[in-house]
Amino acid sequence: MKPVNPEIHHDCRPVGEILNQIGGKWTVLIINLLSDGPMRFSEIRRMIGGISQKVLTATLRDLEMDGFVTRTVTPSIPPRVDYELTELGYDLQRPLKLLGKWAVDNRPKVLEARERYFAEHPDAMPQRKGRVAPRQLLVAAE
Repeated sequence: MKPVNPEIHHDCRPVGEILNQIGGKWTVLIINLLSDGPMRFSEIRRMIGGISQKVLTATLRDLEMDGFVTRTVTPSIPPRVDYELTELGYDLQRPLKLLGKWAVDNRPKVLEARERYFAEHPDAMPQRKGRVAPRQLLVAAE
């Protein structure tokens, strides 16, 4: 049987590599924040609760390395560092915003499906530990 679209490869590594980078929760938040325009490091950190300086630095470096963000240092005391989306970053921001809206709109349905699954499989343990809301949160969300 021939593939429907012969241009699509059956090797998911290239897609996985990119999705691994852009799918991180911090990446999504940073891209969305920067969609409003350039921001200083301290502004980004202040607006994203729970991110450490080390993780923010590493995430911004990865985004810069992959061409989604530019970093501009203005010599002053202390040095001013601004981050801004590139054209590629703005292009990425559009689908991320749509995906985020989809996630918010459909979260109740996902939580409902999880609760049904756990009711049918009381001994089930999520494979994605730390990513699936614990049962007590599912009940509280209702």
